Amino acid sequence: MTFQPTLDFARQMDAQDSLRSFRDQYLFPQHQGRKCLYFCGNSLGLQPKKAGEFIKKELQHWQELGVEGHFEGELPWTQYHKSLAPASAHIVGAQADEVIIMNTLTVNLHLMMVSFYRPNAERFKIIMEAGAFPSDQYAVESQVRWHGYDPAEAIVEVAPRPGEALLHTEDILAAIEQHGAQTTLVLFAGLNYYTGQVYDMPAITAAGHRVGAYVGFDLAHAAGNVPLHLHDWGVDFAVWCTYKYINSGPGAPSGAFVHAKHGNKPQTPRFAGWWGHNEERRFLMEKGFDPIPGAAGWQLSNAPILAYAPMRASHDLFLEAGMPALRAKSEKLTAYLEFLIDSLNIDEPRFDIITPRDPAQRGAQLSFLTGPTGKQLFDYLTQNGVICDWREHNLPGEKGEKAGVIRIAPTPMYNSFEDVWRFADLLTKAQL
Repeated sequence: MTFQPTLDFARQMDAQDSLRSFRDQYLFPQHQGRKCLYFCGNSLGLQPKKAGEFIKKELQHWQELGVEGHFEGELPWTQYHKSLAPASAHIVGAQADEVIIMNTLTVNLHLMMVSFYRPNAERFKIIMEAGAFPSDQYAVESQVRWHGYDPAEAIVEVAPRPGEALLHTEDILAAIEQHGAQTTLVLFAGLNYYTGQVYDMPAITAAGHRVGAYVGFDLAHAAGNVPLHLHDWGVDFAVWCTYKYINSGPGAPSGAFVHAKHGNKPQTPRFAGWWGHNEERRFLMEKGFDPIPGAAGWQLSNAPILAYAPMRASHDLFLEAGMPALRAKSEKLTAYLEFLIDSLNIDEPRFDIITPRDPAQRGAQLSFLTGPTGKQLFDYLTQNGVICDWREHNLPGEKGEKAGVIRIAPTPMYNSFEDVWRFADLLTKAQL
């Protein structure tokens, strides 16, 4: 497609967009009487207009039925989590019984590591990306220490090559091969939060399995963003948050995936709780944990219904739009943003894009370094109604004046081509 750097072209693209009506299903923060240019779905997605309606329905349910709401009404609370399975399975490419919405992301990561990080004298290493999101680093380090190992020996981090921002798949696979005999778990993000790079999850999974390790992914920035096929890839487990691209509300419950090859084995080790016990016998109050087949067998506690409710509003929209259509629009939106930024670099290199140029290797995100005036640029954008993200820290090994990055996430569910054009227009006018 041949792009043009004009407002008329952006509006023509919007007129041809088959998903344009979904934008009207979300509530935007306002700036000087108009919608903000909201590009922060990689941190917190916008509120679906029907979220409040779903919450009010459960408040009414509680008011009218009290505790009997667990068993009576249109959707009894003991069954509520099942209503979230179809969309969750669609988003991550799973069977419905392989997914569960519960807890929060890092809690679920710990629960999955209880099951899939079981080190011994021969196999005790975890292979992960250098510069992973801090919560993952802390979780992994604490799990390693809990089992009595030294993180310096047990954690193998794969870093970008000197002077580069992105990981090479061959370097990841080489690390797995090199440490394979001592590795029990390969744990990567599906998409790097800083650069927007999508990792080759099928290749990483296959490599991990070849050396006899389990393979899991933190999909916090990938779920609802890029195509996923966890079941077909044979991934052992995955976790994700639902408040970013899945637009389920601040701190919304997390998702977890457990492949059927593990979820349907009662002997798969796990921490047990009442809500993961055999549904037919749950209220008999007997000893002896009998896990529900599938990912639901990892549930611990009664579900947070009022936190689940807005998820239904978001999930309905994902099922209606469909991940293939969302991904197709996402690639066009991000490519248009890339084109516009490149146009601003013709006379002098102002914005250094560190996100992969290949659309297949990136999500709905462009991250760019801006040199020593980057924070001033971010403040200027904020003052002009742009909501995006600034990160002060460096990539692994990165030093000097290019420290820090502006992340822009044009989200296909509610961002438009005109949004992208207006953002680039502000960059054009920036006097920094």
